[in-house]
Amino acid sequence: MKLIGVTGGVGSGKSEILRYLQTTYNCRILMADDAARALEAPGGGIYEDLIALLEEYPGTEPITHPDGQINNPEMARRIFSNPALRERVNQMVHPAVKIYALDEYKKEREAGRIDFFVLEAALLIEAGYTADMDSLWYIYCNADERRRRLRASRGYSDEKIDNIMKSQLSEEIYRKNADVVIDNSGDLAVSCRQVDEALQKMGYMPKKQ
Repeated sequence: MKLIGVTGGVGSGKSEILRYLQTTYNCRILMADDAARALEAPGGGIYEDLIALLEEYPGTEPITHPDGQINNPEMARRIFSNPALRERVNQMVHPAVKIYALDEYKKEREAGRIDFFVLEAALLIEAGYTADMDSLWYIYCNADERRRRLRASRGYSDEKIDNIMKSQLSEEIYRKNADVVIDNSGDLAVSCRQVDEALQKMGYMPKKQ
């Protein structure tokens, strides 16, 4: 059972590709953000350590709600107003997410219920996942279309889009690290055909409907 990593810049349409994979193939999809939320929830692997770290940097509101859940807006305020805290949080969260994701992959491989496992992460390359992947996919979309999508779907300003894009890897680095490039700049059906072709080369066919 192969482990496929999916990454790409903001607005590239990764979610659409993942939905197609989920509905068309016998696979499991794990998004790194979902793994992080599980780890940060009460009882999660890094919950107590993360709370202790965040409490070292007082904010305007309590860091947890009465039910114990992390106050995410308050956590975001503390993290983004303090580069030192942001770095310490990243050093805690990213390795924990990687361990969690690879452990989930191993469980699925041992269970033998699916054909392949997909891990989506915006920081797949930066966080050092490349050596663990059987195949790394880059979901490409041209910058103009990404900007259009982000303005339409999220209401982002041009300034915010600029700042996000500048913080992400260049297309050159994505392509250098990718085994498969899916061009998702146009019609989704065209992108899905590229997905099918890539998976067929790996020996995977759509599940029977």
